[in-house]
Amino acid sequence: MVKKAKQRCRIAFVGMPNTGKSTLFGRLTGVRAKSGNWPGMTVELLSAKIILGAKTVEMVDLPGLYSLHGFGEDERLVRHFLEQEPVSLLLLVLNAVQIERQLPLVLQLKALELPMLVVLNMADEAANLGIHFNTASLAETLGMPVHLVSARRGDGLAELKNQLANAVASLDERFSVKRDDLLIEDDRLEREAERIVSAGVDFPHTLTQTLTDRIDRVLLNRWLGLPVFVLLMYLLFQAVYGIGVPLQDGMKWLLELLRQSGLEPLLLNSSPVLKSFVLEGLVDGVGTVLTFLPIILVFFVLMGMVEDSGYLSRVAFLVDRGMSKLGLDGRSFVMQIMGLGCNVPALMGTRVIRSRPQRLLAMLIIPFSLCSARLQVIVFLTAALFPPHLAALVMLSLYAVSFLVAFVSALIWKGPFRSNETLLLEFPPYRFPTLRSLLMQGWYSTRQFLEGASGYILGGVLLIWLLTHYPFDLPPASPGTLAGQLAQVLHPVFAPIGIDSILSIALLFGFVAKEIVLGGMAVIYGAGEDKLGIILAGRLDWVQAYSFMLFILIYTPCLSSIATIRREAKSWGFTALSVIWPLLLAWLVSFVFYQTTRWLQG
Repeated sequence: MVKKAKQRCRIAFVGMPNTGKSTLFGRLTGVRAKSGNWPGMTVELLSAKIILGAKTVEMVDLPGLYSLHGFGEDERLVRHFLEQEPVSLLLLVLNAVQIERQLPLVLQLKALELPMLVVLNMADEAANLGIHFNTASLAETLGMPVHLVSARRGDGLAELKNQLANAVASLDERFSVKRDDLLIEDDRLEREAERIVSAGVDFPHTLTQTLTDRIDRVLLNRWLGLPVFVLLMYLLFQAVYGIGVPLQDGMKWLLELLRQSGLEPLLLNSSPVLKSFVLEGLVDGVGTVLTFLPIILVFFVLMGMVEDSGYLSRVAFLVDRGMSKLGLDGRSFVMQIMGLGCNVPALMGTRVIRSRPQRLLAMLIIPFSLCSARLQVIVFLTAALFPPHLAALVMLSLYAVSFLVAFVSALIWKGPFRSNETLLLEFPPYRFPTLRSLLMQGWYSTRQFLEGASGYILGGVLLIWLLTHYPFDLPPASPGTLAGQLAQVLHPVFAPIGIDSILSIALLFGFVAKEIVLGGMAVIYGAGEDKLGIILAGRLDWVQAYSFMLFILIYTPCLSSIATIRREAKSWGFTALSVIWPLLLAWLVSFVFYQTTRWLQG
């Protein structure tokens, strides 16, 4: 049955995983893309509006899928979108190197009777392998336009935009969406795909050995693979700090200049309460968080380099055997690595895991990753409270603890979330990401971080300022203030793990967003970053500091992560478990460390 409806122009990007679909989407839409919910759907999809010819066109990037016939979550999501949402044109992205086994998906989508345009991506890689295309023959046989591009390098994109503009301009005012009878026989599709390939694609008799093959001999080596991975991650984090710290110093200088040259003279004759609100609340709280944006940006750029290179799928393969003993597979470990940037996209990335029990187990352990929000607190405390020759070891130990508690949690909970799904992986060739795509990805991720966290940060630090300064006639954070009274209530809980009762206030706001913790400490002590480090060094010894960092590392996910878990798991019971378990584990680990260390100290 076919239903027709009139609607605005919408292009849906469809394709298999590792075809460069999202890279092409980013190239065509720039940084205008944003995530959003869709009616009747429980996940967010990336969409953007651009001008093509004389029309405003909405582009939507759908998840990668191998077949419309599958019953994994990605297949169901794409099928549901194509059946329920008005679509004007399908832009189907194929990996030109693997066209012979991607054509069945083209034929399945062709059966929807929607206007389609096929993009053969990675044309440069196909040419290097001696694969040549007769696009005119392919287009005639398929009955739809076929275009060669390299999204990574930007080749053919101008021509593709022109072709899209022409396709959009020629669309009929009525667009059809087929509601049922989407499935057709697989065997017939495969025979048809073989016929099309033989007519329009010329393969060399033998494929030459590629650089990817030579690199994989080392990176996938049974003995060298994991040590090389650890070394590469170590170098990545060294680069993050090596590049990010000088940029961070520049941000500090700018903020201090703004304070001394602009705000302080402006507020010279203001009331003490207003001056405290602006300087100790807004500037010290929010400003301390902003100084870490350069490090976050550098992290996202370098992590994007690792993701786009094709290396992460190899890492999943390397660790799969060990992860299987924990009830997981190698993809879960890759999600853990992605969680080092932000837990939210890593949680959403678990959609590639088709087994629901295994996916839930992965979502339970991902929030233990030392995300960028926690990272800024950890970096600050290690730099302020430990000498330089120990700070790197402290950081390394905390990364080790984050993985250890994740693996122990998986081992404990693998029984209720048992799964027997087999890991199927596809290794894309190694690629050098372009500088433009890396900078766009870094900026987009940083912008998402700011958009998602800015409200929490601002609201959190201002609320902490109010708690620590009201009543206004008392010294800030003194026992008579709201924060002092709340700290006394919390004292029995945090005293056994060595956490200062006043610092526990900042931890409470970390339940909303970990970004608030650092700004909250700045507000509590009424100091900017430089003075805050001196104050904390005078109040905390290394045992208290490490216990505090352990608690921050492990305890409950932020509000955004909790909302994502609820949306992805569709279970309030599992969402409650994902909050309560890390909280209990954080207290227990900090308790054991603090009490044992104090006992050893005599």
